[in-house]
Amino acid sequence: MLFASVLWAAPLFGQQAATETQSEKKSAEKQAHDAKGGNEAITTEIYADEAFFDSTKNIGTFSRRVRVLDPRFNLQSDKLTVFISKGGNQGLEKAIAQGNVAMVKERPESNGGSGARVVGRAEMATYVAATGDIELKGEPRVQQGVNTHIGTGPETVMIINQNGQLTTHGPSRTEIRQEPKEEKSDVAKPASPRPL
Repeated sequence: MLFASVLWAAPLFGQQAATETQSEKKSAEKQAHDAKGGNEAITTEIYADEAFFDSTKNIGTFSRRVRVLDPRFNLQSDKLTVFISKGGNQGLEKAIAQGNVAMVKERPESNGGSGARVVGRAEMATYVAATGDIELKGEPRVQQGVNTHIGTGPETVMIINQNGQLTTHGPSRTEIRQEPKEEKSDVAKPASPRPL
């Protein structure tokens, strides 16, 4: 029962593993399509080499090669602990990912266009269902496109909200990359002489 609750729970967070199978890709695409309807149930899939469920405490623990596939985000980590609310309306309260955490979240565009991909890495990530926030600790770094935001102190905490906005508490460094502009030339370059 607890496992079924986890699969039908509200959002976790995450990164899609590079080695996912074709059926997992189709499942994730279908979920993304279904999630656009708004009122439909959302399925979060958790893959791991080991799982432990404690129904007396409403906790599920997944370890070794953990992957979370959700229409709104994907995640991978060494360990994942999920806390399910008690009572008749069971749902996800909180999830904590630990060890080599990598997550991907698609940030929606305000004008309805295609969003930007936000990639986060840290040693620990905590997701709180009530707010939709993802908190990154332990050498956190977030990348969007070619730009990267990096925590530079052990106390640095980065929070990504449900809209993909980032807030950082503690020392950090931001790297903004600009590609060189290509020069336009109206003059054709002469052909190089060919060696004989």
